[in-house]
Amino acid sequence: MAKPVYKRILLKLGGESLAGRDGGVGIDQDALKNIAGEVREGKDLGVEIAIVIGGGNFFRGASASNLGMERATADYMGMLATVINALALQTALETAGITTRVLSALDIHQVAETYVRRRAIRHLEKGRVVIFAAGTGNPYFTTDTAASLRAIEIGAEVIFKATKVDGIYSSDPMHNEDATKYSQLSYIDVLKKGLKVMDSTSVSLCMDNNLPMLIFNVMENGSIKRALLGEKIGTTVGAF
Repeated sequence: MAKPVYKRILLKLGGESLAGRDGGVGIDQDALKNIAGEVREGKDLGVEIAIVIGGGNFFRGASASNLGMERATADYMGMLATVINALALQTALETAGITTRVLSALDIHQVAETYVRRRAIRHLEKGRVVIFAAGTGNPYFTTDTAASLRAIEIGAEVIFKATKVDGIYSSDPMHNEDATKYSQLSYIDVLKKGLKVMDSTSVSLCMDNNLPMLIFNVMENGSIKRALLGEKIGTTVGAF
């Protein structure tokens, strides 16, 4: 059996990934089941997996702010949306036979443990999948930034940014058939080109801590397992 190239990873899932291939609002049960199956394949390889989940399938703080809502309030509402997604993902993973823990940056002890770094690491060491909810717990920071921060805190070797596109392109491949796919990019390239794969704060955090990112299409069957085994999929962002 092939061995994985990573021992501990952080998987960043956008809330839209739970809404199915057509996007939209809410949670699609088939999408949830498929993601749980992908994570199960990774766990079967013996890899320690932490997950940061977004909330865009329910609410986006930045979008609400643009419509006139106070930004801090809008961002807290977005954090609560990620808690909903975390609980849904937890249920799907445990249905697939995976022991999980949800750790929230906001104190909601009735439904999730409060985030403590050492506790999170201990859960991973015990073979549990840890789901980080509520972003960083602070307004004005995205769940992309939360992913970079948590990955660094727990000593993850890489961030897997799961999207609906098979990597980073020079422009949106959905609207431009001539868009060029990059196999690898440096952190500086991502920042200079203004590529919207992760926000600039999260990319800068990764650059300062030499934490690589792999961007790939989570909708492709077996994509997480292939990435863990070191297959050349998606786009790698690192110190090139």
